[in-house]
Amino acid sequence: MCDLEDAVAPSEKGRARELVARLLAEVQTACARMVRVNGIDTPYWREDLAAIEGLSLDAVVVPKATPQAISALGEEGPPLLALIETAAGVRLAYETASQPRVFALALGAADLGAEVGLEPRPDGLEILYARSKVVLDSAAAGVRPPFDVVHLDVRDSEGLEAECRLARSLGFRGKLCIHPAQVPVVNRVFSPTFEEVEWARRVVDAFEAGISSGRGAIGLQGMLVDRPVVERARAVLEEASQAEGGTR
Repeated sequence: MCDLEDAVAPSEKGRARELVARLLAEVQTACARMVRVNGIDTPYWREDLAAIEGLSLDAVVVPKATPQAISALGEEGPPLLALIETAAGVRLAYETASQPRVFALALGAADLGAEVGLEPRPDGLEILYARSKVVLDSAAAGVRPPFDVVHLDVRDSEGLEAECRLARSLGFRGKLCIHPAQVPVVNRVFSPTFEEVEWARRVVDAFEAGISSGRGAIGLQGMLVDRPVVERARAVLEEASQAEGGTR
């Protein structure tokens, strides 16, 4: 992901736009190509959009996303990854996710924490509500599960892994990264394990065999297998397929 936002000094915005446009035009990659533009509360976002117009992008990342911010970008263009990182953004996450161009939400903790006065905790409890709300609002809006917050300590791989596992247990299916070294850990944790995939296959096979024999629910190794369990199993198989295809 190329970033035109906070990491670039105002005096360097023009050069950054030129660099991003040149790199995306010249570099070929199998990875998703996204550009994070400046927010609509800044004087830079219109020039950012003009600079990336015509580029082949998989998505545009919108900081401090709200329905108003999404609407300002118009109805045409690449899909939008909406970064929820303000109190208003959290409150209106469902409305943001329901906008036609939005394909996913992502949670940002730094700006949100500064605005609300949150104090970071090792267990992440201070953003539990925000995490859970963007997961539920994403599901209710019918978009893919959201991306979790960045882990700021790039040397702390153990902490990163623990944070990924927590986020996955809450319903996230991806995590924002600030350094390439974080990507392998994130991909590993958010990809189903061999054991999870085998469980999912057994569940789906057993359920389909039961349906063929006229049963709506069956038992598998002491566990009741009905449609909610099967849907979870099918989701695991879909995630495994996406991971193998490099689309996660």
